[in-house]
Amino acid sequence: MAKKQYPLRLDPKLYASLERWAADEFRSVNAHIEFLLREAVRHAGRLNDRVSPETSEDAET
Repeated sequence: MAKKQYPLRLDPKLYASLERWAADEFRSVNAHIEFLLREAVRHAGRLNDRVSPETSEDAET
């Protein structure tokens, strides 16, 4: 399954925070944003077959 590309505009301060956080978790900013979104979707009970569990990190934390 190909990943959907989507332009995302972020406040520079938010991006800097995400960049530091991603580095702390040994992820790229893109991978960390995807991880955070997947966690939010799972937490909200909206995770379904359309959202692929390409990383198992969400089950480990």
